[in-house]
Amino acid sequence: MCHPGLLTMDESFKPYRIAGDYLWKRLEKEGVPLPVLGVVCGSGLSGLSETLDEKILRIKYSEIPGFPAHCTVPGHKGEVVFGMLSGIPTMCFRGRFHSYEGHDMKTVVLPVYVMRCLTVKVVMVTNAAGGLNSSYEVGNVVCISDHLAIPQLAGKNPLVGPNDDELGPRFPATSNAYPKNLRLCAQRAAKELNHDFVVPHGTYCFVSGPMYESRAECRFLQSLGGDAVGMSTVPEIVAAHHCSMQILCLSLITNKVVMAGDEDEEDHGAVANHKEVLEAVQKRAEQIQALVKKTVEIIGKDILPGLPDLSKVSLETPAPLPKDNGSKDEEGKAWRVTISGNQLGFGAMLVATGAVIGMAISRRN
Repeated sequence: MCHPGLLTMDESFKPYRIAGDYLWKRLEKEGVPLPVLGVVCGSGLSGLSETLDEKILRIKYSEIPGFPAHCTVPGHKGEVVFGMLSGIPTMCFRGRFHSYEGHDMKTVVLPVYVMRCLTVKVVMVTNAAGGLNSSYEVGNVVCISDHLAIPQLAGKNPLVGPNDDELGPRFPATSNAYPKNLRLCAQRAAKELNHDFVVPHGTYCFVSGPMYESRAECRFLQSLGGDAVGMSTVPEIVAAHHCSMQILCLSLITNKVVMAGDEDEEDHGAVANHKEVLEAVQKRAEQIQALVKKTVEIIGKDILPGLPDLSKVSLETPAPLPKDNGSKDEEGKAWRVTISGNQLGFGAMLVATGAVIGMAISRRN
């Protein structure tokens, strides 16, 4: 029988529901609790998942229906890990999807919407970024408090298209996307760990990539108030905020962007490269893991108890109807055609009307 939501649900609403349903059932089968916290790992930061303990479940992206089979960027492992982090049920995405890889924006934010389907309340998004703010040093971790996303303002936005009302409103605000109470948790964690490299606030600039920015582009972003720049994160932030999850974003500054210099001379000694990014991450890896673990501990005590449960997202998504009713599949079997009562009634009315018209014409002739 045809599921009643089949004829009304937009196709773009189905991938995260199908993936969420698959993961929900895997968790039930393995006896792993549903997550309350979600972590998205940036370049080289997949080691964050190693802080998970107790019963750990690892699932490759290639196993999840609707997910790209793997991540193409070095430093992104391409799996989701479930476990406990500071006593909080957590899911950790080791690797993300970028629009510069050729993914559409709906795929870029697919992990975020899957988190929402699995009851996650708080999302921690991490990334490796270039430092636009002249006061930043390589190795600083910035608690992002705002963003600037020119691609999104120009239409490259995960919310473009039909709105899934089960997730959030058509016109969400973003001025409140980075709650101060979560940033304060990270700052408190840094203080307890004697970490002096955590910056309390900053504005992250999202660019499409994959090229690193020119000096003129970096000066432009800085002039608009940008403190850090990268090729990810903001689409995921917007998607998470759209569906009412609380967000903490941490950016590791891995290089200072090049803005000055003689435009008539080549400067090969200060250009950014991905190897440099991964090396900077590696140097700070253990400290970041400790920072995240302590921050989650504080969030678990001070924030999570006061957060209400989010409404459950329906995960029932039947397969789409065949495009050509009555056609055959690869095995030569005819498709089963499902017709609603309204359709039958309408068809019967047309047949009856045609019969009446036919009788009238025959009588005239």
